[in-house]
Amino acid sequence: MGLLDGKKVLMFVGNLFEDLELMYPKLRLIEEGAAVVLAGVDTNTVYKGYHGYPAKADILLSDVNPDNFDILVIAGGFAPDKLRRNMDVKNITRAMHQQGKTIAFICHAGWVPISAGIVKGYTCTSTRGITDDLENAGAKWVNEPVVVDRNLISSRVPDDLPAFCRAIIQLESNKS
Repeated sequence: MGLLDGKKVLMFVGNLFEDLELMYPKLRLIEEGAAVVLAGVDTNTVYKGYHGYPAKADILLSDVNPDNFDILVIAGGFAPDKLRRNMDVKNITRAMHQQGKTIAFICHAGWVPISAGIVKGYTCTSTRGITDDLENAGAKWVNEPVVVDRNLISSRVPDDLPAFCRAIIQLESNKS
């Protein structure tokens, strides 16, 4: 029996996602009993990770009902820069945030919650490359492996993935 049995996790996928930041949480959360669904603009496309790992969306972004998911995990890489321009991505992120659901993002993935307008007044971390973006959006940026502030969980880089996944599991299992 896993700590996340019965939980549903949504992850966005697009070209140039950071391979480890998508696959590591996906597999780790499945290991804890969660059902993980990848959402993208197309379910026929084989998206390529930054290092070449392939991934396919299970569902169209336009078909996602945020009410059906408990957790949103956003991988970094350069995919978030394009994903954040998609109205479905922003609406899903905002809706899940308004419902107090766990939203976890790592590295460059902070671009999505920034564009969704949900980081103001939160303490977050990220890759140093988007520090200014987070601060200009009203977040307090800190240089820590993982930051949990209410329902938002953030991490910096792939090396932080163990702490990132532990934080997701701990926050979500405490809600049960």
